[in-house]
Amino acid sequence: MYPIKLKPVFKDYIWGGTKLKNNYGKISDLPKIAESWELVCNKDEQSIVANGSLLGLTLSQVIQKWGPDCLGENCRQFEYFPIMIKLIDSNKQLSIQVHPDDEYARKKAGEYGKTEMWYIAEADDNASIIYGFNKEITKDEVKQRLKDNTLTDVLNIIPVKKGDSFMVNAGMVHAIGKGIVVAEIQQNSNITYRLFDYNRKDANGNLRELHVEDALNVLTFDKSTSPAFAPTTDFTGYTVSQLTKCKYFTVEKYETNSGVGLCTGKESFHAVTILEGNGYLEQGNDKYEFVKGDTIFIPALLGDYALNGSCTFLLSRC
Repeated sequence: MYPIKLKPVFKDYIWGGTKLKNNYGKISDLPKIAESWELVCNKDEQSIVANGSLLGLTLSQVIQKWGPDCLGENCRQFEYFPIMIKLIDSNKQLSIQVHPDDEYARKKAGEYGKTEMWYIAEADDNASIIYGFNKEITKDEVKQRLKDNTLTDVLNIIPVKKGDSFMVNAGMVHAIGKGIVVAEIQQNSNITYRLFDYNRKDANGNLRELHVEDALNVLTFDKSTSPAFAPTTDFTGYTVSQLTKCKYFTVEKYETNSGVGLCTGKESFHAVTILEGNGYLEQGNDKYEFVKGDTIFIPALLGDYALNGSCTFLLSRC
């Protein structure tokens, strides 16, 4: 086993832009990239190995070759690979949407629900997100406001800046505003129910599909609470901020001017996403260069490794 660099999957939704190309080194023939699926391993899409002896294999093929122990003991509770990692460039406002929990998603689509975490990697001046409702509300009121075109009056709008992070639980109404680059760590699901989309049309001139009935079935109607502050711990040469820890994933942000030593044991794999800087990952006698925008999968049980260089990265694990 060895650390594998992943080739992402690109999506060109209508609200995407060019920041992932210009600022994160993503190469694609697509005129714009809305999402770069940095780590994906499901029935619809697969990350591809970009280095070493397994070059060209899918992540699923790697797991079959190495065996389930490469994912770690914490992943045994899940029927399939538990998380996805995306970089998202919102050149325009995303739809107002909600994701189902596991119970509803299982009944409706036979897969997991979608709880996710956002880390704001970039934000234009005056950028904002929609994060829940700004008051207690009922299903009937939401229905009426959809008819009256006044839903946005009861949405909780939060200004954002680089370095902010938000936990978006299943059931919370939400939307990423324009002018933001988000690193998103989520359950391995792509179920999204659009509640409202500003009457936008797709590339073929048709109104984009809404999923109002499903959205109303899974919405949480409570007033949104303020996101929790991520505690930061200082170590010699680096800092660590715990962005979230839930039953699906744990995400930490590391900042270092020189490097940091890490280790994968039997509990879980690591997925490292480089958001700033460059350097090299060292494991045993081998070195693997990385640059801003790279994501590296480090299997469980690999042991000690180090990221050397001046960089900021997210470390995701189960």
